Amino acid sequence: MEEGVVNEILQGPLRDLFDSTQFITDVSGSGNNWAVGHKLYGCQYREQIVEKLRRVAEQCDCLQCFFVIHSMGGGTGSGLGTFVLNVLEDEFPEVYRFVTSVYPSAEDDVITSPYNSVLAMRELTEHADCVLPIENQSLVDIVNKIHHMANSGKLGAVKPNSLVTSNKGGMKEGEKPFDAMNNIVANLLLNLTSSARFEGALNMDLNEISMNLVPFPHLHYLTSSLTPLYTLADVNVPTRRLDQMFSDAFNKDHQLIRADPKHSLYLACALMVRGNVHISDLRRNIERLKPSLQFVSWNQEGWKTSLCSVPPVGHTHSLLALANNTCVKPTFIDLRDRFTRLYRKKAHLHHYLQVDGMEQSSFTDAYSSLSSLIDEYNQLDAAKGVALPDPPRINIAV
Repeated sequence: MEEGVVNEILQGPLRDLFDSTQFITDVSGSGNNWAVGHKLYGCQYREQIVEKLRRVAEQCDCLQCFFVIHSMGGGTGSGLGTFVLNVLEDEFPEVYRFVTSVYPSAEDDVITSPYNSVLAMRELTEHADCVLPIENQSLVDIVNKIHHMANSGKLGAVKPNSLVTSNKGGMKEGEKPFDAMNNIVANLLLNLTSSARFEGALNMDLNEISMNLVPFPHLHYLTSSLTPLYTLADVNVPTRRLDQMFSDAFNKDHQLIRADPKHSLYLACALMVRGNVHISDLRRNIERLKPSLQFVSWNQEGWKTSLCSVPPVGHTHSLLALANNTCVKPTFIDLRDRFTRLYRKKAHLHHYLQVDGMEQSSFTDAYSSLSSLIDEYNQLDAAKGVALPDPPRINIAV
């Protein structure tokens, strides 16, 4: 919401990517306060938000999906971001809502980030169709790993002006490489939408992701992984073996949250491949990997695949894996614990309660919502390995 931040974008190298008539700004931001973003700015700017959404929606021949990209730790991203999600549900109820949410790390410099994140989580659970959680710390770990491997010579020669080595990459000691981190998220979205933008032998509509990967309404949090990671580092390296690319997608070092899906329970998994890959390669690698992955008993064949013919620039193939997996649970438990430590002392609560329309019950409701979500994952984990009885079959008279 801050005019200064938006003006920086409009004066920066990416200014031509944005339509300046679609910006909504205010003199100040939300002060790291979910209530200001959601209750104050949301209500104040609702009509403008709806008008700008309608303006761009009317230009679409086939509107499949809205993407909401926001951070969870601050006030504007968590508060106004989830308010926009509610507006989309009200105004475009038939259009899918995909959310890419960047979760704060435990060392986040916003002291109220646990409040903001848990309050936002309730909105995401209730109003999103799919959420792709991303952790700041995981992005930092990935960029640091690429940087280390590039410097050690394991990835070959780094190209000039790579995000890993340039000043914009921010790889100086003690700094976070924000541009490189953003580059990872951008590549996630590029791969996610590739089927809608390019031809392919087995393209996938965005609505198929929700249809195939979300068996229960609230369990729509999908972990994501990208491979090869060196695509994001922009380095000169030979193409990795195809089978290794599939194996890497299930490695914890390639996940965009700190999680280990191979040691958790899968509800479903999507493999979105780009480039010079055949359908037989997809099938072979799925059969090769299946014995090492644990799927719920009632969805042992819970795979969805897509194959886009156009690879990323500079590479012959790439893979984005999306998984509905109980490995997201530790992220939510850690967030709940940090929320509890603040809320037990009622620390900083008065900043929220002084905003019109904000009540203390919002905190308890958000906590209950997150706890219920964690319980649903616990129930799935408790049933891990337990075969369910076959459901009764319907006899259809011919």
